[in-house]
Amino acid sequence: MSPTLTWRDGEFLKHGVPHRILSGSIHYFRIHPDLWEDRLRRVAATGFNTVDTYVAWNFHEQDEGSPDFTGPRDLARFVTLAGDLGLDVIVRPGPYICAEWTNGGLPSWLTARTRAPRSTDPVYQDAVSGWFDVLLPQLLPLQAARGGPVVAVQVENEYGSYGDDAEHLAWLRQALLNRGVTELLYTADGPTEVMLDAGMLDGTLAAATFGSRAEEARAMLASRRPGEPFLCAEFWNGWFDHWGENHHVRSPASAAATLREIVDLGGSVSVYMAHGGTNFGLWAGANHDGRRIQPTVTSYDSDAPVGEDGRVSEKFALYREILAPATGRTVDALPALPPAPARLGFSSAPLSSGADLLSLVTRGPAVRAAGPLSFEEIGIDAGLVTYRSSVTLPGHDVHLTVRGLHDRAYVFLDGHTLGTLDRDDAEPAVLTLPGLGRGTELTLVVEALGRVNYGPLLGEHKGILGGVQVDRRLVHGWDHHLAPLDRRDALDGLPQATIDVDAPADGWLAVPGDGDRFVWLNGTLLGRLWARGPQRRLYAPAPLWRPGANHVAVLDLTTPATYVEVHPDPDFGPTEEYVETLPTGT
Repeated sequence: MSPTLTWRDGEFLKHGVPHRILSGSIHYFRIHPDLWEDRLRRVAATGFNTVDTYVAWNFHEQDEGSPDFTGPRDLARFVTLAGDLGLDVIVRPGPYICAEWTNGGLPSWLTARTRAPRSTDPVYQDAVSGWFDVLLPQLLPLQAARGGPVVAVQVENEYGSYGDDAEHLAWLRQALLNRGVTELLYTADGPTEVMLDAGMLDGTLAAATFGSRAEEARAMLASRRPGEPFLCAEFWNGWFDHWGENHHVRSPASAAATLREIVDLGGSVSVYMAHGGTNFGLWAGANHDGRRIQPTVTSYDSDAPVGEDGRVSEKFALYREILAPATGRTVDALPALPPAPARLGFSSAPLSSGADLLSLVTRGPAVRAAGPLSFEEIGIDAGLVTYRSSVTLPGHDVHLTVRGLHDRAYVFLDGHTLGTLDRDDAEPAVLTLPGLGRGTELTLVVEALGRVNYGPLLGEHKGILGGVQVDRRLVHGWDHHLAPLDRRDALDGLPQATIDVDAPADGWLAVPGDGDRFVWLNGTLLGRLWARGPQRRLYAPAPLWRPGANHVAVLDLTTPATYVEVHPDPDFGPTEEYVETLPTGT
């Protein structure tokens, strides 16, 4: 079968007719499945004729050998919905996706046993082969040549920003072809010489990812691939946030100006993100600044034209004016915008008293080992692991040193809070222990703050990766208690509040106070909420609420909270204008 999309003389053709790809990025795994259709309709109403989505491998196969394509993981249903709404679909199956998603979408059970992800390492490639064997049958019947909406498939993701294993990249392309992908294949990389030269593949369309300077990006692509159409595979019209930073925004005028520049250059584009969604549960990834980890917030709103809860922004209106004529339509001819979602009014409720942190995270049997084990060695992907040992302290103060702490530890002596240690890759984590002159129980509750999703630290392990010392003496004999949080019933004994609602609607949950915590709604882990911000409220979509009593549970890691609030609107914190710029000339 021939691909639906081809190109000639710098122009895309669809079934032989000149065509322009005007796509909006939207991730099914960041949206409650009951809201997929609503969000797709809003993206279509923006003026896009295509949507694209990553496929997050670890979302589908958390446990090796047990892939799941049901409910919120029903990829085929999401793609079919998009097609039913008249949208083409571009699929980005990775297997690495970045996406500010924990571990860049790679399962931790895989990166636990390979030191060379995204390479010709046989361990890695064998796992990818097995994954493609179960993933691609979900997508092959949905290719456009077979009557479905899928018109293109990306080979890997921004590989030129990571490695130079050209043999592996070619292997991935062939793996897609061998399993029956017949639609257009393309690569996507930053518009620099280093990134493009390491990420391009012979016989495969080369695209660029950028946030500004479209003319320079086009020239860089043309210098390497003359005659190919200009495709911006990701136009960064907003940006993501880390805890402890300001909320990144991009002004509507700035974003619209670059979008118009791409269109006026005759280019095709995918706006990243058209709808951002939410990093529910423990799925948020992290970056690394060379010394410290930078965990990503729960929201993935990304200052997109269609917001996290579906509301549309000024960007939405400006984009319609640009996108409609680019596809030969008038604004009035674009699909209608669905009605605004109903929102809950303000309310508040007290939190009941609950069990303390230590009693909550030390339930169940312990794993015993001479030295502290990593999350991977115990078989846990995310959440909390409690490390407990008996130590004898002298009569004077000593130093507790934790080497290879990934990422944060809450330290207790005989059940009493002593302090918090944070990861610092330049120096081991150190805390002063009081001189007790006797034996004591030392406990460290270690929290993983999202796995690095971009750069050379992809696949790093979590937990305590080195030793624990009291002054120079190593501590031996550790009991490990696992608290995955999103993989078991973690609510028994947690402080809870009851919120009564007449009818389910969208809301935003806040937990005022200075603590760092996790928040559940009716048994669903919404995500992490930290006092440092910028995000101050967690999105709680309508399908998670029920008429009558609703239960909000809170696990406090630091300062206990006393009440919760429901708001109709988000609060992403103080803002900062941000436009990501790559040095296209280098």
